[in-house]
Amino acid sequence: MATASSSRSSSSRSSSSRTPWHLWLVGLIGIPWNGFGVFDYVGTKLRGEAHLREFGLTDPQIAYMAAMPAWMTAAWAIGVFGGLIGAILLLMRNKLAVPVFALSLAAFLASLFYSYFLSDGAQLMGPTAAIMNAVIFTGCLFFLLYARAMANKGVLR
Repeated sequence: MATASSSRSSSSRSSSSRTPWHLWLVGLIGIPWNGFGVFDYVGTKLRGEAHLREFGLTDPQIAYMAAMPAWMTAAWAIGVFGGLIGAILLLMRNKLAVPVFALSLAAFLASLFYSYFLSDGAQLMGPTAAIMNAVIFTGCLFFLLYARAMANKGVLR
């Protein structure tokens, strides 16, 4: 009788921690989603103006990007690399995905604070950037909430 009980308990634990199909979908979408942010960051840092011109930025927008303070550059790096690392951790079913996604979101919020309150970035970059920021915020929040839900269900270890 004790064997059947412990067998049921072990079975319910393993079924609750099985990897659901949607984790693979979210993780595999998270790699290119966050990978594009890394690509943009690295391209901007290595190729500078040439990279930014490929994306259609104007001279004043390029000057704004070049004048970004070091703490803002660090926030950008933490945000994009954190998102990519979070997606990899999610695919590895590692519960560290939750704080890494939270850090990525916090870094993105710091960049929004800089753009909207500490500089003229929001005005300079225009309405397209505002739409992009809303999409990025939604993505960051989704990945964080999804990872937290998977950790709470015991899927992430």
